[in-house]
Amino acid sequence: MLLKDVLKNINYEVVKGNIDVEINDICYNSKNVKENDAFIALVGHNIDGHKYIEDAIKNGAKVVFVEKDVQLDSDVTVIKLNDTRRSLALLSSNLFDNPSKKIKMIGITGTKGKTTTTWMIKRILEEDNKSVGVIGTMGVFINDKHYDLVNTTPESYDIHKYLKEMVDNNIEYAVMEVSSQALKLGRVDGITFDYGVFTNLTHDHIGDGEHASMEEYIECKSLLFKQSIHGIFNIDDNNYNKMINGCTCDINTFGYDKKANLYCDKVELLREKGIIGISMTTGGVISDTFKINTPGTFSAYNAMCAMLTTFLIGCSIDSMKKALSTIAVKGRVEPVSISDKFDLLIDYAHNGVSTESILTTIREYNPKRIVTIFGCGGNRSKDRRYEMGEVSGRLADFSIITADNSRYEDVNDIINDILIGMHKTNGKYVTIPDRKEAIKYSIVNAKEGDIILLLGKGHEDYQEINGIRKPFDERVIIKEILEELKYNK
Repeated sequence: MLLKDVLKNINYEVVKGNIDVEINDICYNSKNVKENDAFIALVGHNIDGHKYIEDAIKNGAKVVFVEKDVQLDSDVTVIKLNDTRRSLALLSSNLFDNPSKKIKMIGITGTKGKTTTTWMIKRILEEDNKSVGVIGTMGVFINDKHYDLVNTTPESYDIHKYLKEMVDNNIEYAVMEVSSQALKLGRVDGITFDYGVFTNLTHDHIGDGEHASMEEYIECKSLLFKQSIHGIFNIDDNNYNKMINGCTCDINTFGYDKKANLYCDKVELLREKGIIGISMTTGGVISDTFKINTPGTFSAYNAMCAMLTTFLIGCSIDSMKKALSTIAVKGRVEPVSISDKFDLLIDYAHNGVSTESILTTIREYNPKRIVTIFGCGGNRSKDRRYEMGEVSGRLADFSIITADNSRYEDVNDIINDILIGMHKTNGKYVTIPDRKEAIKYSIVNAKEGDIILLLGKGHEDYQEINGIRKPFDERVIIKEILEELKYNK
């Protein structure tokens, strides 16, 4: 593409060279630069891309985008921008022929519930015969393709690359988790979201490298609603009024408050064959009763959020009912069918707070026992180990302590740290370092009415030991165990 076309609708200064040159691609990592690419020098919290300009040129860059003054002797075109990181979003959109304008965009922001709500929306849309792509915590999903991500919301270049692939594959809707960091750093600049969604806000992500204060956190989250057409908001959240302040979208609300466009009139815990979830009755724009296949009364918020969003899109109530009654979000209290006598759930809980949350939620269902299977990651804070041991010892009926991603640590050392927390309680436990053997032990020794919680890895399909990631999808492992045991329901 011609450089001048990539620069369309962007403020820039030609420091050197000319804009009537062809470029093949834009790279923000100098190592990825190839012949006739453009390199953009991003300024980050720890790394300044301007230091790597010469490396990029050696690798074949013929155009360099900068925001600082630079002196280059090489025969390259130099374009100065006000802010390279924010400009990358607009440059990438132009490079990939503005894909966000060719697909319906749904952006979801909030502290909790983004992933579950994303997948609820996806399932409802698919049940309504619509094609959907996802960008979020669990990666990018385009038909049967899956790409892993480092961040919940990737760099702007990657967003537009994935959106272009969705457009090329005739995807109608893109559902994206939009983090506060993505909004703060301009990763979604230039994208107009057809639907902007707010789940909730809690005191989180405040600190060095994230947000300076709660006020800044709220301000960053609210930016989504200055680039959305339709806004969907949790009216019960304490920060609701701050989130809608200055928004340019229309306002649609959900919650328990009867003033909401969609409200929950009644919610009950539900445990029956194949479902550990809730039954909820709604009023307002949708008056009906729904079964939701995710546990805990807080699931009503995620469900209402998904329902109101898809209602505005035009999905049928039947599609909502079918999708929500069978929803299984990978690694988020995900049920695995093993036996009619007990239940096994896979969840990503990997610290004290999230472990306490899921154990407290599951206790409401009055199981015979709560059995946990968990470990902790190596080369990470030891406090997490003490906390998880203490929480499980206090709230579970039986704990099976095992490996997680031990990385470069000895799994037995990690288990010993977990036991420091466990020994602060009277909790019963056993240690089985091999995670597969730990899972097998839980199945062999399960009692009728148990709920087994397999914690820590969630959606991950690997186990990292001594720096090597080995395939370890817990769903596959469970299937292997059942075959080995010749297990019958």
